[in-house]
Amino acid sequence: MKDVELYTDGACSGNPGPGGYAAILIYNNVEKEISGAEASTTNNKMEMMAVLKGLEMLKEPCNVTVYSDSAYVVNAIEKGWINSWKNNNWRKADKKEVKNIDLWERLLKLMDLHKVKFVKVKGHSSNEYNNRCDKLAVKARENI
Repeated sequence: MKDVELYTDGACSGNPGPGGYAAILIYNNVEKEISGAEASTTNNKMEMMAVLKGLEMLKEPCNVTVYSDSAYVVNAIEKGWINSWKNNNWRKADKKEVKNIDLWERLLKLMDLHKVKFVKVKGHSSNEYNNRCDKLAVKARENI
């Protein structure tokens, strides 16, 4: 399987409000940027959309390392929350319904196809690709 790096970020003005997402895929030193926006959304949705749209760009099963500054996304996967939520009919430990179930289900399907590892990066710091994703997401949001 090919080894792909996927950098992602979401941006939202207000929560909810206009939002944008961006992803940069890197394979064999070739980079592909994608971005998009929604008129009324949340930051968490945009963080998830960045991951989803990036993974959906892949044409075959790959080993993917996803770099995200979203604790919401990274912790849900790496700490196993998503499995608990799914096993509890998409309910959290406090019995409240999980938000963005449709997006989590899409992500699980993509994770069945690809071998995906998530890495938390510090947002708005020295990570070049995270900073580029942030700029692309903000630009997409501003162009709605």
